[in-house]
Amino acid sequence: MPPSSPPSSASAPASHHLRLWWRRRGRAGAAGATFAIAFLAAALLLTLSYYASGPLASDSSSAAATGRSPALVGLTLVRRAQEKGALCLDGSVPGYHLQRGSGSGSESWLIHLEGGGWCRNLKSCASRQRSVLGSSRFMERQVEFTGILSDDKSQNPDFYNWNKVKIRYCDGASFAGNVKDELQNGTRFFFRGQRIWEAVMNELVFKGLGNAKQAFLTGCSAGGLATYIHCDAFRALLPTDSRVKCLADGGFFLDVKDISGKRTMQSFYSDVVRLQGLRERFLHCNSNMEPGQCFFPREVVRHIVNPVFVLNPAYDAWQVQHALAPEASDPQHSWLDCRLDIAKCSSEQLEILQGFRKELHDAISEVKQKRDWGFYINSCFVHCQSLNSWTWHSPTSPRVNNKSIAEAVGDWFFDRREVKEIDCEYPCNPTCHNLVFARPFKI
Repeated sequence: MPPSSPPSSASAPASHHLRLWWRRRGRAGAAGATFAIAFLAAALLLTLSYYASGPLASDSSSAAATGRSPALVGLTLVRRAQEKGALCLDGSVPGYHLQRGSGSGSESWLIHLEGGGWCRNLKSCASRQRSVLGSSRFMERQVEFTGILSDDKSQNPDFYNWNKVKIRYCDGASFAGNVKDELQNGTRFFFRGQRIWEAVMNELVFKGLGNAKQAFLTGCSAGGLATYIHCDAFRALLPTDSRVKCLADGGFFLDVKDISGKRTMQSFYSDVVRLQGLRERFLHCNSNMEPGQCFFPREVVRHIVNPVFVLNPAYDAWQVQHALAPEASDPQHSWLDCRLDIAKCSSEQLEILQGFRKELHDAISEVKQKRDWGFYINSCFVHCQSLNSWTWHSPTSPRVNNKSIAEAVGDWFFDRREVKEIDCEYPCNPTCHNLVFARPFKI
């Protein structure tokens, strides 16, 4: 099954699909077990692209970290979406969660684009139509806001009192498709991510975003890719004298050969681009390029003008499992242990992982040359890191040059310093929260 398809039952508890736990390097025994049990949901969220940015992303880790329960924020369905044709895959109305800011943050806005993979064919899109990733009928009516969405100053010091919005993801192509025809092989599909983006933005502009003095577009995983895609359009919505920047978390997907020599992600993206007619959407996509190449961040970022912060782990767990060492390319299961736990990789496998890290460094070469851009590449085996309290900002958060992710992002957004951080090679960083899987997740 393709790497981006949702779990077989997206509404089922995450623990039914996968058991995993955090393991902090150098800790073991009873303390490690206690830590593991307490944060099972957080680890689950950070493993799957859906769970990394989905309804459980703000699990009990927030309360455990701060002694304060995270805010529950209600779902708002987009007004007049039907007449705008801005619809989820199944034709339902899209939605978002809005928490109003206060005090000094009342004129500042942080927008987060939810992630959750992509669908490459009608079968996988039909599956998403019956889940939160393709229909608002299945979306939770309230979600917790944690990490970069938290209203707790201790875990989100720079953005806690801003107006914050989480836009739900239900189009299957990173808010990019705009296919007019509804019928595909006799079945109704709505590939309308671009219209969803426009409809939600128009509504938020009316609600105060249009007068923002500061605005921050963020996204995780497939939402991180959407952040690259829409960053300049977001800038165009705001007053020219406002501070507007973007943050893509776990969204720098690489066009690499997998362990069998195939370009699994390029093939996958090519299917998505063809299905939702995305080639025309990207001006940089020419006839000499494979369709899937147009969709990779390395190509997209070359044409972005507005400042962007790239937040990515060098050993992205999702990409290791689905782009570098997908199950289909490992029939002998020689990578099984390594895919479950980076600490169990052989020396030969670690050498390949170091090559993957180098591919990321090479791919962000354009970013390195952009003076007002920033990046934070740590050496952790994880996926998204901005929505979870423990990885975003806590006493035990991962650090590079003694800065947590939240501190680095805040320093960059407010121009307190230049932030272009690249961690040393695994296993050099003892502050990493590396994911450990009980078994490969089935999706």
